[in-house]
Amino acid sequence: MVTGRAEPQPEVLDRLDRERIAWLCTVRPDGSPHVTPVWFLYRDGEWWICTQERNRKFRNVVADPRVSLALPDGVSPVVAEGDAAVVRAPFPRAVVDGFRREYDWDITVPPGGNVLLRVVVTRWLMAGSAPDDRPT
Repeated sequence: MVTGRAEPQPEVLDRLDRERIAWLCTVRPDGSPHVTPVWFLYRDGEWWICTQERNRKFRNVVADPRVSLALPDGVSPVVAEGDAAVVRAPFPRAVVDGFRREYDWDITVPPGGNVLLRVVVTRWLMAGSAPDDRPT
């Protein structure tokens, strides 16, 4: 387990830059988890996710900002916990440019249609290595 806000190792940062999908886990009002795949950007200890206010993940974050994010790899897992904050337009230029470059997606269209979730990492649970629990 990797704890604390420290940046993960360079190979994990490389994966965070390359990967296109992460799994976002939010908490429903009844306390049950809600897991969904999302497009994301990772920059300087922060994950950026674009969504709309009508989506469950947005409503969950408004009620309870605690989230987990994971890259979809059982051999070299990357799992982070953090607190999400809603960012409304105008969005940071670097994030708009990043989504355009990575996904060919203009998150500013339609105007007022999207919001960003900015997740500040509070703890890395796993950062690129899984314990070998296979029987010997």
